[in-house]
Amino acid sequence: MAQKPSIPKGTRDFGPIEMARRNYIFDTIRGVFGKYGYSPIETPAMENLSTLLGKYGEEGDKLLFKVLNSGDAFSGISPEMLSNSNSLSLKVCEKGLRYDLTVPFARFVVQHQSEIVFPFKRYQIQPVWRADRPQKGRYREFYQCDVDVVGSNSLINELELVQIVDDVFSKLGIRVQVKINNRKILTGIAEVIGRPEKLIDITVAIDKIDKIGLDAVKDELREKSLTDAEISMIEPVLILSGTTAEKIEKMRELLASSSVGLTGVEEVARLFSLIAGSSPSCEVELDLSLARGLNYYTGAIFEVKALDTQMGSICGGGRYDDLTGIFGLKGVSGVGISFGADRIYDVLSALDKFPETAVNGTKVLFTNLGDSAVNFSLPIVSQLRRAGVSVELYPDETKLKKQFDYADKKGIKWLAIVGDSEVAESKVSLKNLISGEQKLLSANDLVQELVSAL
Repeated sequence: MAQKPSIPKGTRDFGPIEMARRNYIFDTIRGVFGKYGYSPIETPAMENLSTLLGKYGEEGDKLLFKVLNSGDAFSGISPEMLSNSNSLSLKVCEKGLRYDLTVPFARFVVQHQSEIVFPFKRYQIQPVWRADRPQKGRYREFYQCDVDVVGSNSLINELELVQIVDDVFSKLGIRVQVKINNRKILTGIAEVIGRPEKLIDITVAIDKIDKIGLDAVKDELREKSLTDAEISMIEPVLILSGTTAEKIEKMRELLASSSVGLTGVEEVARLFSLIAGSSPSCEVELDLSLARGLNYYTGAIFEVKALDTQMGSICGGGRYDDLTGIFGLKGVSGVGISFGADRIYDVLSALDKFPETAVNGTKVLFTNLGDSAVNFSLPIVSQLRRAGVSVELYPDETKLKKQFDYADKKGIKWLAIVGDSEVAESKVSLKNLISGEQKLLSANDLVQELVSAL
């Protein structure tokens, strides 16, 4: 019995309609990135594990897909090594599928530093892989659309990222909320409660507040050995409400004893001042519970959520002051955001926001009713294609009904019927399959009509 074909959980096939819609997303995002002066690069699907490990925190490292060195990677492995999973993994796997595009970008910057001009503004649209548990809106293979600038500390870069988010989602017709915080504020909180060594534990826990709620976050902090007194000092920050100005003033009071925390507050104040001057159409909020779990963020952090449908973050990012330092290039600050194309696709589908023009399939089908009809049709088909019209000539001579059915199933709007009578008159019967209207036209009139209609 033949094995039933399948694909791994957390991955998907994309047919012609899905691909057309995905390309609509990619083209929209790519167009906005270009307007702000960002240039494209690509990096390999695989990176050396030494490049990836230790960059995403302990939880992130667990989600790395490791790649066997070869088909016989286990040859020569001793029984002792088989009993030690860590040693075995490093022995047979020296590479891994990229977890995100930011760490490979940092590696790229260091490796090609003599070839690029700083500040370096790049975008990258490629798939990434995570060994996560598949669920709605979460996949093991998915595309990211990243935009980053390195070699500049200016908050104008953060402003531009907010403007890019606003621009992209305005074009896609999705109402969004941009949440902003600063990791220096979180560092300040850890200092003020007297537990600076617990910064990572604190950020990992509070980053889950939208998913598991405040009480569960407090339980997780207790599990990380924070006392109730220390947690009570963190809680007011997580539930802080009011205007942006009121939140900023309150944080100045709470973080008065932390210089790094106050630096973060002032950066937030300056960024929101810049944003106010740019008058974005999207909603922008200072969310002091926003943490972003990735360890490499050091300054502003961003998260974007759709307002009109239930979905996790569809875009996020932040500033990283020394990500390139781990590869030997110190002091190169960068900031960037990543658009989750697959989640954006799901949001557009849920809201029925894909325009009809997103699916640019065949517009005209020429029938095949014999050799003489085909010979007459071929020059017209070529003329239409040169004019930018998507045209098919049905490949097989068969009953007209079958050709009608083919056009209907593919959503083709026009059927160009060419039979013996049309050839005799040097004309084409053009039928609009939506309205049912049918016209007998010369070749030139047919081309003009279709070009103007499209």
